[in-house]
Amino acid sequence: MTIEISSELRARAEKIKLVIFDVDGVLTDGRLFFGDDGQEYKAFHSRDGLGMKMLMRSGVEVAVITARSSNVVAHRMKNLGIRHFYQGQSDKVPAFLGIADEMSLEHDAIAYVGDDIIDLPVMSRVGLAIAVADAHPEVCSRSHWVTRQQGGHGAARDACELIMEAQGSLQPMIEGQVAGTSN
Repeated sequence: MTIEISSELRARAEKIKLVIFDVDGVLTDGRLFFGDDGQEYKAFHSRDGLGMKMLMRSGVEVAVITARSSNVVAHRMKNLGIRHFYQGQSDKVPAFLGIADEMSLEHDAIAYVGDDIIDLPVMSRVGLAIAVADAHPEVCSRSHWVTRQQGGHGAARDACELIMEAQGSLQPMIEGQVAGTSN
């Protein structure tokens, strides 16, 4: 399995050491569900979670910055082993700058996956801006790449596999899974 990648996109993706994901509209389909008691519910796609774990095993760090705050999201991020997790960030730039500084990363070594205009201030600063397939048209037009899948339906997996393919780690990761030698 190979992903067709232009030389410009490959050059950007090869440099990536950190991928930052939005939550609502990227890791979920953007819909918000509330029970009668006010409890919030969200659905995450298992393929996205596996993609993020594979990306981390390949040596690329993963972070999440979201405008909303949710115990459900905190639980999912803990389950995935994501250490850099920021909630309640209506302005995502300070969290982005903090992560970049903490990890001593140049902005061109960072990718961001978003879906709406709230994500554009960070997307305009990174080396690889990725929009999910059903993102706002303005987000798609300002991105370096648009996923095949919609948010909450495998878009994060698409982004992870693009980067791993460009860095040469996707096929070995898949073969390791097949052989049962990958953690």
